[in-house]
Amino acid sequence: MTMKHATLPLLFALAFAAGPSLAEPDEAALNKANGYPIGSLSTWYTEPYRVGSWSALDKVPGLQGRTVARPAEASPLPRAAAPAPLAYRYKNTAYTLADFLDHQRTTGLIVLKNGEIITEQYRYGRKDDARFLSFSMAKSVTSLLIGKALAMGLIASIDDPAEKYVKDLAGSPYGATTVRQLLRMSSGLTFTEHYDGKDDISRFSRATSGAPGGGKPVDVLRSITNRHSPAGEKFVYASAETDVLGRVLVNATGKNMAVLTTEWLWQPMGAEHDAFWRISVDGQEQAYGAFNASLRDWARLGQLLANDGRAIDKTTGKPGAQQVVPLDYLLDATDPARQPPAFRPRTATPYFGYGYQFWLMPLKARTFAMQGIYGQTVYVQPSTGIVMAMTSVWAMPSGQQNVQPYEERDALWRGVLQSLGGDLTPQPAATN
Repeated sequence: MTMKHATLPLLFALAFAAGPSLAEPDEAALNKANGYPIGSLSTWYTEPYRVGSWSALDKVPGLQGRTVARPAEASPLPRAAAPAPLAYRYKNTAYTLADFLDHQRTTGLIVLKNGEIITEQYRYGRKDDARFLSFSMAKSVTSLLIGKALAMGLIASIDDPAEKYVKDLAGSPYGATTVRQLLRMSSGLTFTEHYDGKDDISRFSRATSGAPGGGKPVDVLRSITNRHSPAGEKFVYASAETDVLGRVLVNATGKNMAVLTTEWLWQPMGAEHDAFWRISVDGQEQAYGAFNASLRDWARLGQLLANDGRAIDKTTGKPGAQQVVPLDYLLDATDPARQPPAFRPRTATPYFGYGYQFWLMPLKARTFAMQGIYGQTVYVQPSTGIVMAMTSVWAMPSGQQNVQPYEERDALWRGVLQSLGGDLTPQPAATN
C-alpha cells in the first residue's frame, strides 16, 4: 500500500537551538555517514537504520499502513514571546537542555506552556514533517478511542467482556477479560514482554508481521492461558491487552482504527500533519505500538489532554467548547485518585501508577505520561498547562535493561516543571 504523505508548509522556525556540539550521541553507530538511511523489512529495527526508519516507517518497503488525515486547518501552536530557560538536576549536578541533548539519543523534543512552544528541537537530521514511531505511546491513543466509543454507546460498558465484541476470542481467557481490565492491563494472564526475541511479544510481533511460521495474531492471543493473578487485581504490563482493545474498537464500531482516529481525534484536535497506523497482516491496526505522527502533533495531543479534552478554538487560540475526549473518561484514565489502590503511583510500580493505558506520576497535581520503549514520551500536567513530547532512538528498549536514560528523562521533566512554574508537590501518603 502506498501511504499518502502530505505536509503543510513550515509554520514556525525552529526555536532556541541547543548550542554547538561536535557530535550527536552515537551518530556513527546510527549511520550518519550514510545520511541515516531507511531500512528494509528485515533491517528497519536495527541500529544503523533506526533514525531513518523510525521517522518514516511508511517508507520501509513491505510495511503496511493506513493514513490518519489531518484537517484543512491546523490548530494554532504559537511560539512563546519570552520563553524561560530550561534546566534540571541529575545526580546532584545542574544541567541545561543542551546537556540533555548531548547525553541522550533524542530525535525530537518540544515543550509547551499553555499551548505555546517554549522550545522545539530536532536532531540527527530530522525535520518538523517527520512522523515519528511512537511504540507504546500508541496505547494511550487507543484508550482515547475507547473512551469516545463508550461515550457514543458503541461500547455499552467497559465492564463488558471482550468476547462480546470480538467473536474470534469467544471462549478464550482474553475473551472473558473485561474492557476495563484490559485498559488497566490487569487481565491476570501471563504474557511475557522482555524484548529478548524469545518472549510472547516477539512471538506476537512475528504473527502480526506475517513472518513465516508466525501463525495468526488471534491464535497467539487465544494461546495465552496461564495466570499470574485473578483478573482485575494487579497491573502487569502486556501489549497483547491493548491489541485486544483495538479489536474491540473495530468490531464495536464497524470502522478501522485509522478512520476512527481521523474522525474522533486527529481532525477535531486540529493536527498539522497526516499521521498513520501500521497494520498487521490480518488488517488490524497495531493498537499496542504502531501509531506514527509528527512531533508537533504529539505535542498538540498532549495539549488536548492538558485542556481536559477540549479542542482549541481556531479563532481565539484558547480551549473552546468542543469536547474531543470525554472528560469523565479522561479523568478515569489519568487521575490517580480515581484508581483502585493497587493501580496508584508507587503501588502499581515502584514509581508510576497505571490508569487506562496512561502512566500516572506520584505528584499531588494530576500528572501523567504516554510512554513507549526506546525513549518515546509525552508528559502532561494539566493544572499548569505544561506538556513535553520527546522522540528518541535509545540503545535499549526498557528501563529494566538500562535505567540511566529513563532516570535522566524524569529529571529533565521535573526540571521543565520547575523552570516553567509547574507543581512538584509529592503525592500525599496513601490513606487506604
